[in-house]
Amino acid sequence: MAAGADVSRDIAEEETLRAEVYRLLGWLLRGPPDAAGLARVAGLGGDDGELGRGIAALAAAARTVTPEKVNEEYHALFIGVPRGEIMPYGSYYLTGFVYERPLADLRSDMGRLGIARADDVHEPEDHIAALCEMMAGLIVGTFGAPADLAAQRRFFDAHIGPWAERFFADLEAAPSAAFYMPVGAIGKAFMRIEAQAFAMAA
Repeated sequence: MAAGADVSRDIAEEETLRAEVYRLLGWLLRGPPDAAGLARVAGLGGDDGELGRGIAALAAAARTVTPEKVNEEYHALFIGVPRGEIMPYGSYYLTGFVYERPLADLRSDMGRLGIARADDVHEPEDHIAALCEMMAGLIVGTFGAPADLAAQRRFFDAHIGPWAERFFADLEAAPSAAFYMPVGAIGKAFMRIEAQAFAMAA
């Protein structure tokens, strides 16, 4: 969900790492990983922090699950009949309905920032995967110059911070979540870290 391509620039290592976490979350939440994707996840390493423990748990889960099981889990969580266990949209978390004012506000900011929905994406732009992808792009400069911390914070505070930690907590606790349980833990910890870091930088 991006217009333009990453431009080669000097990005601080910590900023690159932040973008990589957003990209990982966006990729996992966009759709279930295939066998090659699971193999990549299985090679991830963590540390003793809350975020690192979540990454280590995700890697361990990837080493024991099949693509078919992850596909079934993803559909139970996010698609389902008539709907999945979790609605991964900002509008739903903030208003109880999809296609509401938060989506309109996001589309306005996307236009201002030069971000366009990809032609092959059909979900509303306030899908959590899309928002993670957008945030990664803002950090590394996918849509032009890398956004400074103030611009990143404005986007985060407007479109991610008010609901994403709750979404990831719900994902971690969802009845069908097995492979996606540590995804929820990673996202919950990372959203908390991001919110605290932005607050300290203000």
